[in-house]
Amino acid sequence: MDRPADSPLNDAKNVGRGLLMGAADIVPGVSGGTMALILGIYERLIAAISHIDVELLGHVRERRWAQAIEHADLRFLATLLVGIGAGVVSLASLMHYLLEHEMAATFGAFFGLILVSSWIVSKLIESWGAAEGAAAALGAVFAFWLTGLVPVVADPTYSYVFFSGAVAICAMILPGISGAFILLILGMYYHVTGLLKGVASGAITGEAITTIAVFGVGCLTGILVFSRVLRFLLERFHSVTMAVLCGFMFGSLRKIWPFKIEIDPDPAKKFKERVFENVWPTDAPDGLILPLVMIVVGIGIGLAIERIGASEASIAADDA
Repeated sequence: MDRPADSPLNDAKNVGRGLLMGAADIVPGVSGGTMALILGIYERLIAAISHIDVELLGHVRERRWAQAIEHADLRFLATLLVGIGAGVVSLASLMHYLLEHEMAATFGAFFGLILVSSWIVSKLIESWGAAEGAAAALGAVFAFWLTGLVPVVADPTYSYVFFSGAVAICAMILPGISGAFILLILGMYYHVTGLLKGVASGAITGEAITTIAVFGVGCLTGILVFSRVLRFLLERFHSVTMAVLCGFMFGSLRKIWPFKIEIDPDPAKKFKERVFENVWPTDAPDGLILPLVMIVVGIGIGLAIERIGASEASIAADDA
């Protein structure tokens, strides 16, 4: 795909896009991949990651810095990563507060955003046929099933930690599937985050460092391999692949359905440890009106993002 010309303005926009992706990664059931797809940078992101390869290493080894930056779209990746990091760090406390105290309203906003976004993505498919319809249905069913799984108890062997990192990072770049949620399902979320928090607070042990390193290698391996698979699918089977991604987004709405009741409430539990069950809106303990209003707000935000993206694309086409 054609890249917008590099400029300080586009760098600032990419930081802003990364900020939104980082904020989305904090919400259970929402991924940065979802936001990248909404913002119109998904294919560019996948292409950039997939170009972290032997050719890039050759450019770096020969100190051909300009070619290296161009080959892997490193300026785009760097500004996006700055935004993602800023989003996670700056908005984590706010998002955690909203999820703890205003869960129904917060999920309502994201539900509306992803609902309208799945429709927006469906419009990117040039022609819908039987293959696209079946792909979207399979994607939706898979995401619906996945978001209903109960976490397992797992033995954190190095091979399993590696596998968990590889799978979770793949989920993180797929729309509609949260990497953190995959780690929860695999029974590795609290083990990995506990080690990270321990190291950050000074509890550094050989076991902790080795486990984190194995997890990191798993993440790196997963994203480098899976990004190439995604790039191949987008290049060869664009409509069907986009239909699957659209289905993922629609099916993942199960996870952020705003009308829920908590099973076995325990005030001492952290939000990610609590288990909820979806209910009909009229049976929800948090009321009906506010979540519905926030769904409408989320739809409005999604439509506004689409309009901004369409305007930028039109400007870029005129400049070309």
